[in-house]
Amino acid sequence: MSEQTDYVKWFRNSAPYINAHRGKTFVMLLSGEAVADSNFANIVHDIALLNSLGVRLVLVHGARPQIEERVASAGLQSQFHNDLRITDEQELRCVTDAAGSLRAHIEALLSMGVANSPMHGAAIRVSSGNYVTARPMGVLDGIDFKHTGVVRKVDATALRQQLDQQHIVLLSPLGYSPTGEIFNLSAEDVAVHTAVAIKADKLILLTDEAGLLDPSGELIRQCEYRDVDAELARQPELSLDSIVQATVDAGDLGIDRCHIVSYRDDGALLRELFTRDGAGTLVTQEHYEQLHTATIDDIGGILGIIEPLETKGVLLKRSRELLENEIGHFKIIVRDGMVIACAALYPYGDDKIGEIACVATHPDYRGADRAERLLRQLERDARSHGLERVFVLTTQTAHWFQEQGYVQAPFTELPAAKQKLYNFQRNSKAFIKTLA
Repeated sequence: MSEQTDYVKWFRNSAPYINAHRGKTFVMLLSGEAVADSNFANIVHDIALLNSLGVRLVLVHGARPQIEERVASAGLQSQFHNDLRITDEQELRCVTDAAGSLRAHIEALLSMGVANSPMHGAAIRVSSGNYVTARPMGVLDGIDFKHTGVVRKVDATALRQQLDQQHIVLLSPLGYSPTGEIFNLSAEDVAVHTAVAIKADKLILLTDEAGLLDPSGELIRQCEYRDVDAELARQPELSLDSIVQATVDAGDLGIDRCHIVSYRDDGALLRELFTRDGAGTLVTQEHYEQLHTATIDDIGGILGIIEPLETKGVLLKRSRELLENEIGHFKIIVRDGMVIACAALYPYGDDKIGEIACVATHPDYRGADRAERLLRQLERDARSHGLERVFVLTTQTAHWFQEQGYVQAPFTELPAAKQKLYNFQRNSKAFIKTLA
């Protein structure tokens, strides 16, 4: 029963993400290593599930290890410069052979419909073709890269037409020139430029690690593109990682969201897309509005937001002196030096619960996701403090908190210290959220 309850709870909690992803366009990079991994069949099942949930998918596959196998079998010696293959005529045959075989293999897996399997009834249609125009890389550092090329153009119109017909588009690491030549391309280059061309909502990069790791080996769950640049400065060896470099390129070219997810961890893709904490690393563009912990210098800005709400009785009144003493509990969003939103977290460590309070946004900046951003940050802070639940007391914003996953609870579920301070005359309602 516990297993069934956990499943039902997970399924219900995934509903907001199912709704958010429906109709969105994702570009997913499947490296040759990912395709060769024993977990790839499970990834295909997850891709089929995304398709059935209405996600528009472009898959870009790599083929480096498969090309290496064919090069070795042909008795040839691969040549690389700056981790890029120098593709001569003989190697180009190995490249096209490997790419064609892999494309057919992936299409076959996506075509399965065996009863009693996750693919039963999927009826997926896969489209492949000459959607990528390429040009030769040419001569770099005095070295002629021959048939190695770079993306020149992606036929976004043709790709959208296929996606509009609910087809999954599968792109190989090959590009074609108007003169009829074939070029060996980097799969990362194809994925990034395709995401830019079709204005994809997400770029998903599958890697052998859990995601982007810090110097101590800990997973970085969420960061901005500028933080990836900072990690490259701290860990120069990351410059050799093609997935990290693709992430940097994605940021430079304006892709809003990039996910780095393990291809070895069964279910990591679904957990990344359909759970609050994810399973890999989410990289986003830099917010021109900065979220950070408040300082004494921010008190005037916070008061400017909360005092009108205190007057209306929406928020409990706080004096400047009290605010000065509690300023470290506040997170704020600042835009051009102006505080435009605030919220606070007060931990009750012994009870493993925290109070979220004073969630407020400047009237000129309501209607966006600023309050949600603050709430998510405070919930992450609560988890980092070892708290298992958070609660709010509210008189006028109950529906909004319920939309954020908070459930009304009796007064007796609040920590004892809070119960002693409860203002019965104000008659606030309590809402509690369990942190997953």
